[in-house]
Amino acid sequence: MRKKILLMLALVMILPLAAVKIVCGGESPIQITSDRLDAYDDKGIVLFSGNVVATQDNTVMNSDELYLYYDKKRGAGDPLAGITTDSGQIEMIELKGNVTMKKGERTVTGDRALFYNAEQKIIITGNTVMREGNNVIRGDRITVFLEENRGVVDGTGGERVTATIYPDDIRK
Repeated sequence: MRKKILLMLALVMILPLAAVKIVCGGESPIQITSDRLDAYDDKGIVLFSGNVVATQDNTVMNSDELYLYYDKKRGAGDPLAGITTDSGQIEMIELKGNVTMKKGERTVTGDRALFYNAEQKIIITGNTVMREGNNVIRGDRITVFLEENRGVVDGTGGERVTATIYPDDIRK
């Protein structure tokens, strides 16, 4: 029984760190804090809730909740086989409520963010705003294609995308 509890604690601690490394990048340690952590091994979900903050180097992600969905089919039969930093184990990361992602001067905010590991894509929805310095872009949905180093901002319904861009000579 004690061995099972230790294995579960290892799963709960290692898997979320691997997931945040995928989104944040970098080799430095990752610090995750929240008011609560729940692990649902039977569903392949780890949930951080309440004032979630994930930090690595100059990257910080904040939200009310962070859901980590992992493929528990891999390594079936051996509880430790699936606990690796191999990004193939993580299927999706979901951030809900007051989502903020900040790296250096760049900040993206929204109501919800989904990171799809297989597609290496992040979708932020609900009152999305991207800021870098004084530049601001607003829309209803922001899609970031990590491997292509590109993003798309969409408006919905009657709402259009708005951008305020300051040329370098005006910022000085």
